[in-house]
Amino acid sequence: MTRIGLLSDTHGLLDKRVFTHFKDVDEIWHAGDIGSAEVLQALREFKPTRAVFGNMDSGDVRYTLSEFYRFKIEDVNVLMTHIGGYPGRYNPWLIPMFEKEKPDLFVCGHSHILKVQYDHHYGFLTMNPGAAGKQGWQTVQTLLRFAIEGHEIKDLEVIELAQK
Repeated sequence: MTRIGLLSDTHGLLDKRVFTHFKDVDEIWHAGDIGSAEVLQALREFKPTRAVFGNMDSGDVRYTLSEFYRFKIEDVNVLMTHIGGYPGRYNPWLIPMFEKEKPDLFVCGHSHILKVQYDHHYGFLTMNPGAAGKQGWQTVQTLLRFAIEGHEIKDLEVIELAQK
């Protein structure tokens, strides 16, 4: 079993409570708009970290990461990007990617809206952890924590850090 801590949209602010909530995870995934190389480095020093760049990330982050990240963890195929959308409202450039090689789990950020939803059309789970930072219009900083065991995605927890 692999335990995952998922966050997005830190925009340069890495709330110290992330370390408490992610202390027992095996990996951290960051779905973009990291905000600074220092945030990425702090996460990587704490736990193995997978990440993509977001539309607000500058060169120091953008040049070290990709816009799309496909990987397999246990028996789950993952596709992560920053600007993705959600079932029925995906960004159009993703549709050929879904049709060519369908993920089991699609992870994105950008909207600052926490949403976990199964896509019945394509047959995969979508996750957006909302925003862990304070920049933007969202009222609560959020994270997700879950586990992957074989082909199962389970034990999903929504973590609310605080009102902004």
